[in-house]
Amino acid sequence: MARLRSLTSARVALGRSGAGLPTKPLLAFQKDHALARDAVHAAFDPERIVADMAPWPTQVLISQATDRAVYLRRPDLGRRLDPASAAVLKPGDWDLGIVIADGLSAPAAHAHAQPVATRLIDRLTGWRVAPVVVASMARVALGDEIGARLGVRMVLVLIGERPGLSAADSLGAYLTWSPVIGRVDSERNCVSNIRPPHGLSHDQAADTLAWLLRAARGRALTGVNLKDESPGPGALLSPISASSADQ
Repeated sequence: MARLRSLTSARVALGRSGAGLPTKPLLAFQKDHALARDAVHAAFDPERIVADMAPWPTQVLISQATDRAVYLRRPDLGRRLDPASAAVLKPGDWDLGIVIADGLSAPAAHAHAQPVATRLIDRLTGWRVAPVVVASMARVALGDEIGARLGVRMVLVLIGERPGLSAADSLGAYLTWSPVIGRVDSERNCVSNIRPPHGLSHDQAADTLAWLLRAARGRALTGVNLKDESPGPGALLSPISASSADQ
């Protein structure tokens, strides 16, 4: 059991006290549950992301969800831009658009989005990257409308993932070729569990995303027909499922 515990952060071999858990693992469970709940409701600070990304140009936008309670009850509103935000975006000749979004864990976006974005941009020599969009109350599919309005060939959404009981600050990276409103989950790829030191490092994520972006551009597609064939350790990269897409 000790060896099994050393191989995973999952709750295994916790022991027993009568019909329940021992005090220590019970308190650890309650703590992690509280962290997950707090992450879902935490306030997003777009200006913090803007400051972190400087001097790279940014635009701050918001979805049609008017507040956090509405955002959680109405996922559909998080997938479309507020009309005033939509009017801000102008089309250009861009290879890539990057969206940094709160999703279901603002702490994940605060901690990991800027390091991944800047490392990735450094690896994309010669690419035309649009000003980074910082989006509040956003779901993954908001990137489709943003990408379409910017006229980018691909859009990358860096977003806080749904918290689990061992990871409240995990960042996901969702890549879509030729973004338009109505793209389905099978047309995206995801690099997940970006949260050093317990998950993927910022450099590992940037390396994998850079490889994936080049492969997507060469094949003119993303999703189930694009697999991670990069050399080296790689990332947790896969076409996304309906459950993981609903951020």
